[in-house]
Formats: sequence, structure tokens, C-alpha cells
Amino acid sequence: MRTYDNPVLAGFHPDPSVCRVGDDYYLVCSSFEYFPGVPIFHSRDLVHWRQIGNVLDRPGQLDLSDDIPASAGIYAPTLRHHNGRFYMITTAVGAGENFLVTSERPEGPWSDPVWVDVPSIDPDLAWDEDGNCWCTVAGCSLARIDPGTGKVLEGPLPVWSGTGLEHPEAPHLYRIGDWWYLMLAEGGTAHGHSVSIARARSPRGPWEGAPDNPVLSHRSTDLPIQCTGHADLVQAADGTWWMLLLGTRPRGYFPGFHVLGRETFLTPVEWVDGWPRVGPVRESHPAPAAWHPVPPQPERDDFDAADLAPYWISPRRRPAHSFSLSERPGALTLHATGDSLDRPGHTFVGRRQQHPECRVDALLEPGQGRAGLSVRIDEAHHYDLEIAGGEARVIARVGPARQCVARRAVAAGALTLTVGVRTEPLVTATGEDLPGLRTGGPDAITFAVDGEPLAALDGRYLSTQVAGGFTGRVIGMYVTEGSAAFDWFAYAAEPSR
Repeated sequence: MRTYDNPVLAGFHPDPSVCRVGDDYYLVCSSFEYFPGVPIFHSRDLVHWRQIGNVLDRPGQLDLSDDIPASAGIYAPTLRHHNGRFYMITTAVGAGENFLVTSERPEGPWSDPVWVDVPSIDPDLAWDEDGNCWCTVAGCSLARIDPGTGKVLEGPLPVWSGTGLEHPEAPHLYRIGDWWYLMLAEGGTAHGHSVSIARARSPRGPWEGAPDNPVLSHRSTDLPIQCTGHADLVQAADGTWWMLLLGTRPRGYFPGFHVLGRETFLTPVEWVDGWPRVGPVRESHPAPAAWHPVPPQPERDDFDAADLAPYWISPRRRPAHSFSLSERPGALTLHATGDSLDRPGHTFVGRRQQHPECRVDALLEPGQGRAGLSVRIDEAHHYDLEIAGGEARVIARVGPARQCVARRAVAAGALTLTVGVRTEPLVTATGEDLPGLRTGGPDAITFAVDGEPLAALDGRYLSTQVAGGFTGRVIGMYVTEGSAAFDWFAYAAEPSR
């Protein structure tokens, strides 16, 4: 019997929403302050996913100003397919609230936003047998809308809002058999996170909650996967049912630190007496009947394509003048748009950290610029390996504190920069033992230039438990003065030791 490993989408890919079209599955996730927004994936088996683009991939769809704080922006998209068309509805927190976009093809192009006048976050779409479109939001309330204009035709109406736990959110409305089901998350998105469900004969109610709510929660357990919730249901082509949901993988001593953000997990669903039954989400499960692996993403990007790959993201925006793939063919040239990573408006192109242990290498030609690699959670929490003026520096920004922790003279010309993330015991570049890196925190982050170690820093300070917010680590290239070129960038998972 085949098995699959969780998570099925590793790294900062929270709030999954899925729909099936024939034998194909499509999934979207939250992107918060990053551009392009709402990554979209394709699968033939619910296990192996390939990113095929980003739904919000142009400034006319997503324009996040520097005033948008970290972890604001795009929340909790819902993806649905109706009458031959794809619909994605989401919330732009701080930038206009709820809107939907549509496309005939999941790869796009997707339409400009249609704003929906329903307050709250986490909007969902469902259609009844008469063609009415229903939009449900966190809280919970429901409205009948015109998806072409965003106009509210009925409501909002109050609906079932869970079992009484805090933050009833992430509602999804389904017609399954003779019943309408309303599934939502409650208990907050941390360790109390859970999934509950109710049913009714009509979207307008009355609603009855499942007798065994919550149908899924890992709270107060020692399971390695925690914070399980914000789920979506899908029926596979063979008739089996599955749930995609978010969770975390904390490491280290109490309170436990997760650094990859909230990831996407898959678990089977059984229906018993008209209610879904969901077991604990395990690290390994028996696989669905279909099995369609996809080619692995290349470890190295040589920047030979005409456009950046869809997994590259930037905080808030990526102005056309801030980067170029044609200025120096075969390299990514970055131009400074801000003088510090400590404030919005800088030039940064990165990708999500997706593995507890990994290594990033990049070949940088700094010229006269100030540039390097950064591991970031937000403007107040990042570690930087920076080259400027013939010197390499490692800079740690943690909350209000900013410090250069190591520096070394480097030769002019191209340099290979390396960032490693390790969970095994290690020592600093000077041989000093750092017991805190072995016992308390989740990992250590190391920095090297041309293979020569420069510094090792405790990874706990780039975790959700320290920084707060809803995102995970992003590792990428930046320029804060002048221009610089990156000939290539490589990301490789390294097995735990």
C-alpha cells in the first residue's frame, strides 16, 4: 500500500482551499503581504502539487502600500469552479476588504477584482440548485450575492457560528446529498485551533451542530503536527473524501517554535451517520487511489527564463524598475528601492523556506552596491548576510535591536553566499559552543562566504513565537544601495541528522 508524507505543501502555505474539476485538483493559499499573491497549485492525486502560477500577479489586482503591516494583506482565499469558470474570493486586509476574481483557466489570466460588499474576513462561495450564489464570512454570516457585480441581494443573515470557542472563521458551505453543511474553524489559529461542522436543509438554516464537534483538533496532545484547522473538503474522483487543512510543526523546548509558518496537510475523511469523521492528522497516511508524482522543482535557478518563476515573492510589491532578467542575460539584476530591510519599500526577491533543514547558495556580483541574502519573517525580524565596500557582514535584527554580529574582508568580484539551517548541535565559526542552539531553539542559521563560515545564530528569533504574525520564513536576495547581480540561486533540502 502506498503512503504519503505530510505536509503535502511544506512551508508557509496556510489556509488551503481546494476544488476538483474532473480528475484535476486545484488549490490556493493565503499570501498576506507578499506579491504576487495567492499561489495556485495543480495536482492529479491530492498529494503531489505543482505551482502553476499566482492568481494575483499584476499590480492592477493587488496593490499593497508600504502602510500595510506584515501579516496583513491577502487572507484566506476560497477557490471554486462553477459553470465552467474558476472563482477565487479573498480578503485584502487593509486594502479594500473582500473581492473576487474569475478565470476560464486556473493558470490565468484572472480578472480584475470585483469588490463584494459583505463585511468580515475569510469569504466563501457556494451555489444552490437555483443558481443563487452564497457568500459566507467569518463571524459567521451569509449573504446572497451577484458574483458579477459583488452586489448583496439578500442578507447578511446570521448563521451557525460554532460551539462557542473564540474566532469562528474560515467558513465553507457545501451541498452534499440532501444536506447543506457549514464547516468552520474555531479556537484561534494557534494550539486551540479546531474544525467544527453543522448542517441544515437550506443555506438559511436552521442549523444543527455535529454531535462530536470539534470533528478535528490536536489541542492538548503531544502529536508532532499542531494547530490543525482552517480546512476544506473535497471528494476525489473515486468517491473518497479528503480534507486539506493547515497545521504547524513546532520544534525545541517549551513553548515550541515553528519557523516554516502554517503548512498544508492532507487527511482522509469518512462519513458516518451523515457527519464527517476525521482521525488525527499523521505524518504518514495511506495514499489516495490515484498516484501522479510531479517532477521535483529544480534546486537551482540560473535566471535564464524570460520571467521569474512563480515561487519568487517580494514584500508588498515588485516594481518593474527594481529587477531585470534582461539587463544581464542569465542573471537577476536588482536595483535598490529602499536603503534598509528594516522598513517597507526595499528590493527583495525570495522564496519560502520549506524544510526544517536546508541550504541556500547564491552567486553574487555586488559591484558597487550593498546586497546579499536575508532570512526574514518581517521588517523587525531578519538575519542578513551582506556584502558592501569589500566587506562581508552578518546583521541580526530582532525587534528593536539591530547588531552586526560578524564581519570579514572579502576580495572584489563574484562571491558565493551560503545560508544553512541546521537542527543538529553546532558551534560558532570561532569554535565557541552554543548550547542554546542545541536545546532551546528549533534550529541554528549559519552564514558563510566562499565556503568560509562567518556566523551561527539561534533560529528561535525568526519564529512565529517570537515575531508573531501569520507567515513563515522567506529566504531571498536583496539590494539596499545601488545595483547588484545574482548569477544563480540554489535551494536544497538537507536531511535531518
